Amino acid sequence: MKTERHYLTIMGVGNILLADEGFGVHFVRRLEEGFIFPAGVRLIDGGVLAYTLLDAICSCERLIVIDAIKLADVPGSIYRFTREELATRLPPPTSAHEVAFPDVLFKAELLGELPEVTFLCIIPDQYAEMCLEMTPLMKERLPAMEGLLLDELARLNVSWERQPGNA
Repeated sequence: MKTERHYLTIMGVGNILLADEGFGVHFVRRLEEGFIFPAGVRLIDGGVLAYTLLDAICSCERLIVIDAIKLADVPGSIYRFTREELATRLPPPTSAHEVAFPDVLFKAELLGELPEVTFLCIIPDQYAEMCLEMTPLMKERLPAMEGLLLDELARLNVSWERQPGNA
């Protein structure tokens, strides 16, 4: 599975058919429209692609995952987790047939190609009904998540600039 390695991959995951569950995907699309990143940084709309993301995960040194997380907290609350911290907060699997994103990371680890992973997560407001739009609360929280990501990039010494016309 050896391919060209990127320094950093920023990956948004989630199901855009379920309103706020698709926050990570909407967020990465916003980054694509608003920012320019240096070579070695790539943005990926991971959607719900599960194991098909394995190659992208194994081909970077660092991975930042943007996702919605269902925790008992106020909708719109934002968290930063390491992979280990996140594992203690996830519910047990509901089916042996489901492939959750942590399963994909475990597979990368088994292959010996797991990058350093950071999760930037938000508590969704609505995720049970089929809807292509995020709720107004999630749209309002996009700048807060952006700020957290830019802080993370600063810690990693990754530069960025805004697209012309996107202040």
